[in-house]
This record gives sequence, structure tokens and C-alpha cells, in this order.
Amino acid sequence: MTSPLLDLPGAVAGEGIDAAVAAHYGSLYGEQRALAAGEGFVDLSHRDVLRIAGPDRLTWLHSLTTQYFEGLAAGQWVSALVLSPQGHVEHAFTGVDDGEAFTAHTEPGRAAALIEFLERMRFMMRVEISDVTSSVAVAWRPVGEGRYDLVPRDQLASYAEAAGPAAGLWAFEALRIERGEPRFGIDTDERTIPNEVGWIVDRPWGAVHLDKGCYRGQETVARIHNLGRPPRRLTLLHLDGSENRLPTPGTEVLPEAGGRAAGLVGSSARHHELGPIALALLKRNTDVTAPLVVDGLPAAQEVLVDPEVGLHFRPHRPGSN
Repeated sequence: MTSPLLDLPGAVAGEGIDAAVAAHYGSLYGEQRALAAGEGFVDLSHRDVLRIAGPDRLTWLHSLTTQYFEGLAAGQWVSALVLSPQGHVEHAFTGVDDGEAFTAHTEPGRAAALIEFLERMRFMMRVEISDVTSSVAVAWRPVGEGRYDLVPRDQLASYAEAAGPAAGLWAFEALRIERGEPRFGIDTDERTIPNEVGWIVDRPWGAVHLDKGCYRGQETVARIHNLGRPPRRLTLLHLDGSENRLPTPGTEVLPEAGGRAAGLVGSSARHHELGPIALALLKRNTDVTAPLVVDGLPAAQEVLVDPEVGLHFRPHRPGSN
């Protein structure tokens, strides 16, 4: 659904699944600096939104997902995953309960499959699931480590006027990549397990609660958490900036010394301080100091997920959101 905020001065539309919102408003680095300083907002109104109502909603979500939903306080935002029986991530969403319903957002085009799964799992539970993308939009503000807002879609223009200045998705993505926060479907694939990408972490994007009862795929998560050695690890790549290009998602990451691919690139962006950066899923046994090459660009590693224990451990960067 195309955002009305593309009518703001300087707005340039994004591409692919992000085409419905602005990539930038004319100042990529200026928009990043504003967000890093805690100012402005980002239009994420292209994301899908669903609503889960009914008295059994939190107990039901608790049983289905990786997150601890029982007793969830109204107004507290959480992220959650739905896993396959083998522990692979099938769905990812972030949402908040208002005391009557849980409203969640997920990647553009992903709500239909998530709702289909949830409908199959309703059984006799008193829950009602609906797609509210047409009436509810998502925005993000750099409060603390980041805060989502749910905005009535017909009030986006007034929200933007009050929350400005507007920053585009390119600025948002650059800061997200710097944080080491994976994006579902871009930094993950059909084989991804939560331990590989830092979703077991005490940060706003942490989606796996280790102190809860059984859920589908829990055995895999618990085994790797207890024994370590996840098959792959999320890594921040610092790319050579001498050429004016970024790798596309799915590009192979190769050892500089030659040999088989070490992994694949997901998201990439130009950061106002770090230069070109990217997230990549690398094989666990890739030496953490090994120089790499991506699409002909030299790349240095910054470890995000410990290859032995599968936890996101890099200290939070001061001043980042």
C-alpha cells in the first residue's frame, strides 16, 4: 500500500518490497545523523499489520511462539518467532497488547501466510485474527533503542507533521545493520535458526525467551543454546568503499585466499560513520579474523554472534539507537 508520505518534499521511493515508502528525502547521511541524535521518525507503513483479539490470545500466542506472552503487560512491545518442528524460522513479528487485542506487524506481504498458520492453530481457543493493514500503519522513532508507533492510516500526514523530520528507509536500514539486528527474509533464509542470527538476546529485537514452556522447534533452540556451535553466525561486514556499489542480497561471501563460499550477504547500506556495511550469514567454522571478498569488494568481519555459543554479544554502541 503506497504511503501518502511519498508526497513529502524530496521523497524518493524505495525499491522491491520497500517501494511503497521513501528510501530517502534528499539527505541520506543527514537523515541518519538525525535519527542517531534521537530526532525524527521513519515511515514503515508498507509493513503488514494483523490484530489478534479474544480472551485466550496471550496464552495461545505463548504456546505457539518463542516469546513469553503469558501476563504480558499492556503497552509492552515484544518480538516473536514461529518455528518449524526442526527449529527453522517460519514467521517473525513484533507487536504490542492494549489489554483487549495484540496488534503485530511483519514484513511486507508476509501477513497472509502468518494469518493462515494462526487460523490453522486456533482449535477451540477464543481468539479472532484479522488483517488490519488497510487501516493501521507502522512508524518508528529513535527513542531509546527504537520505538514503534501504530498510527491510523488516515492520520499518517498529521503524525508526520508532529513527529518530523522524516527519515527514509535507507537511513533506518543503515542504523539497523550497525546494531546487528537481522531482518526476516533478507538476513535469514529457510534454514535459519534463531541462535544463528542473534534473536536470543536482551535487546528490543530479541525474540526468543529461554524461560518458558514447550513450543514447536524449542528442542533445536535449547540444544544449540546448551551445547553451542550453531551451523552459521550473523556477522557485520565492513566493505571496501573505493567502488560505488553495494552487494545485493544473496551474493556469496568468499575467502580472500580463495576456496568455497563462506556464506551469503543479506542487507547492506552506506553508514554515515562506518561507510559501506552489510550483514552476512557465515559458516560457523569461518575464521573470525579471515579477510573476505563480496562481489569483488574486500570485506573485514566484526563478530556479532559468537560462533561457539550462538549468542549476540557485541557491546551496544554508545549513541546508536
